[in-house]
Amino acid sequence: MRTRIYNAKILTMEKDRAIFDGEIGIEDGRITSVTAYGRDGQAQKEKERPDRDAREKGWDEEIDAGGNLLMPGFKNAHTHSPMTFLRSYADDMKLQEWLFDKVFPAEAKLTGDDIYWLTKLAVMEYLTSGITSAFDMYKLKSYSGDAAKETGFRMVFCGDINDFGGTVEDVENDYLHYNQENLLSYRIGFHAEYTTGRELMESLAALADKYKEPVFVHCSETKKEVEECREKTGMTPVAYMDSLGLFRHGGGIFHGVHMDESDFDILKKRGMYVVTNPASNLKLASGIAPVKKYLDLGIPVAIGTDGPASNNCLDMFREMFLVTGLQKVFCDDPEAVPAKDVLDMAVKNGAYAMGLNDCDTIAEGKRADLILLDLMQPNMQPLHNNIEKNIVYSASKQNVILTMIDGKVLYRDGRFYIGDTPETVYRHANSVSQRILGV
Repeated sequence: MRTRIYNAKILTMEKDRAIFDGEIGIEDGRITSVTAYGRDGQAQKEKERPDRDAREKGWDEEIDAGGNLLMPGFKNAHTHSPMTFLRSYADDMKLQEWLFDKVFPAEAKLTGDDIYWLTKLAVMEYLTSGITSAFDMYKLKSYSGDAAKETGFRMVFCGDINDFGGTVEDVENDYLHYNQENLLSYRIGFHAEYTTGRELMESLAALADKYKEPVFVHCSETKKEVEECREKTGMTPVAYMDSLGLFRHGGGIFHGVHMDESDFDILKKRGMYVVTNPASNLKLASGIAPVKKYLDLGIPVAIGTDGPASNNCLDMFREMFLVTGLQKVFCDDPEAVPAKDVLDMAVKNGAYAMGLNDCDTIAEGKRADLILLDLMQPNMQPLHNNIEKNIVYSASKQNVILTMIDGKVLYRDGRFYIGDTPETVYRHANSVSQRILGV
């Protein structure tokens, strides 16, 4: 499949951050050419290459971007996709009560078929928000994997074992299986320190050593979690898990709200990522992560929505605005965490945390995981020369007019191209909700 997207404003997300008028070519899911237009609107002459004419002929599909913005898609670096059935079910509760009294009992009733359809519902929402890949932590991954492959969505699974389910052998088998796929991949991880015993964590550390792989985990989300870990071990969750060898090869923590000075040192030393989830942390009153401090220390930050039970929507635009807005208030500094940094978090840092190093920018050889944002809407005008700021401060899901993954258009102008009709997905998702929750 050879696709040309032309008449676009292109934000490559490469270091120079220039936005230019031009076009790209795509073949077999990868970008094969990026061409800037001259002032007359015609492609500038590149160095002559014998294969150039042949390469630019015979497009299977040509997409007129209409002068709108083409950029790499957003990466949802922490989520629990099948939890769509819990949307707006257990709200206005403290995290521990929400999790143990409402979420865990309901999740125990899920079947594989439920997870398959609930994941498809999440994928639809991701596409409308310009999200082209998700770092998904959930059980029964084969069903989520089938849903992702059938829809054409790029999914990176994160290990989710704890004392209530799953084994290190399961993690190893998933690691070996999913990293042979195209749209699917896998990173070693587990649920949290407070749900996982020392012996299991030590075994997981040994597995990470075996493959020299990073480890990802929920961490320091609430004050209660940190205080209980201190009482039990004499250390913060970050320090305790590091003492068990879990972070010898790097990794990342989801949330990272309540941190000690020593925690920052460990994260920096280990080259770890922090995935911030502002909407979820606000809704559960967990706190505000010290994002500016992470950035000041050179600790890379990515952005996740968390699951639709705690957020409750899977909207990267809302997350981006909250990341910067909260830091400005938290630090009493209107210059804190500018739009450029936020966009890097949502696009590039998420890709790197998830191991998607070829999905970070628009450049030859990179994966064609792309979105087209409608600039011809009131909230994006006037353009000035601050389109990046418009994306973070002004844009919303209404501006997403095309989402492409691996060179295939999955969402365009409000229509989905995922193999199922929206009505089919909604019917199955509502059936699950009614059966398990009675609503």
